[in-house]
Amino acid sequence: MAERMTSRERLLCAIDRQEVDHVPCCFMSFTAMRGRVQDPYELVMRELEMGLDSYLFMPSGWRNLRPNNPDLRGLPVRLAEDVRTELWVERLPGEEFAVLHKEYHSPAGTLTTLVRKTDDWPHGNAVPFIDDYQIPRAIKPLITKRSDLEILRSLVAPPTARDISAFHVEVERARYFRDRHGVLLAGGWGVLADMAAWLCGLENVMLMALDDPELLDELLTFISEWNTQRMKVVLEAGVDLYIRRGWYESSDFWSPNLYRRFILPRLQKDGALIHSYGARFGYNMTTGLMPMMDSIVASGVDVNLGVDPLQNAEKPLEQARDRMGGKVCLWGGVNGAITVEEGSEEDVRRAVAYALELMRGVNGFVLSPVDNITEITPNAWKNVDVFIDAWQELR
Repeated sequence: MAERMTSRERLLCAIDRQEVDHVPCCFMSFTAMRGRVQDPYELVMRELEMGLDSYLFMPSGWRNLRPNNPDLRGLPVRLAEDVRTELWVERLPGEEFAVLHKEYHSPAGTLTTLVRKTDDWPHGNAVPFIDDYQIPRAIKPLITKRSDLEILRSLVAPPTARDISAFHVEVERARYFRDRHGVLLAGGWGVLADMAAWLCGLENVMLMALDDPELLDELLTFISEWNTQRMKVVLEAGVDLYIRRGWYESSDFWSPNLYRRFILPRLQKDGALIHSYGARFGYNMTTGLMPMMDSIVASGVDVNLGVDPLQNAEKPLEQARDRMGGKVCLWGGVNGAITVEEGSEEDVRRAVAYALELMRGVNGFVLSPVDNITEITPNAWKNVDVFIDAWQELR
């Protein structure tokens, strides 16, 4: 294909498993670069200047602008207007660290969580409503029994008119930016089991699946319905790609049978909704991907973000190519934390060459470090340049 594509055209063709002018290289996430720019729009411009493909994500606010939901990108997570919260720090017998105690009071009742304020707790004296850091530090998660679910229903609100209005203002800027610079417009994040893990704790979700599957079904149905309300707001903006979190939906936590029972039907439902708006369906799953690949192919997902060659499996990149290639676009190919951030220049060049050679002839591959580049060390920055040079030479 001689004609040069825009970054948006190239990524869309890759996601659709069609021919491209060359293999796109688009970083799934580039936290290190965020520290060098003022906003997500400048981040995209810097990536384009580096020769990378890029995408603009909406809503585009940084993590620190999501106090209730730092690990769930997208629209703000709102509590109902009649919810009142209380928060205090206390010392409990036998606990090494101070404990943050937070209560959510609604007309339907009270939900309580207790979280250890460890030395690496990133939120000061605050406790977000949902957050990755709470899962291993929670002495008591918010949801532990059926009556808690009834209170949760009265606690969590759909997107507010104010949030939707603010989002529509951003949409206008984002569309202009997309058309002017030829970049992909993405939105999200959708969520299901990751939300259950934040609310209940990962171990408790797994036990619930075995001991009280009806309760887990009810919880996931509630999350799915709430998530659909958020999805529609973003999809109505006309995004090219809608992304859903699936990091806590992998075989690291779920058996394939439990995945097919609790997650796959809801994933298919999300996919049908996304496709009805003419958008592509992106799904985040990295480690624990191998046992779930057949289900992901069956789900209607267009692209899996996070194909990691160093996950715990026999030749994982080759397996992904053979079982998903041509059916689902594969986004990844090189480990970010170990290879790019910590490896040598030769390690990086070898990894890029291996990924490109392995995926040669496969329609539907986007090269990226998996999942992210977060370190700002000289070695990491040098290896980012090596990564791009190797891709440009071999793509």
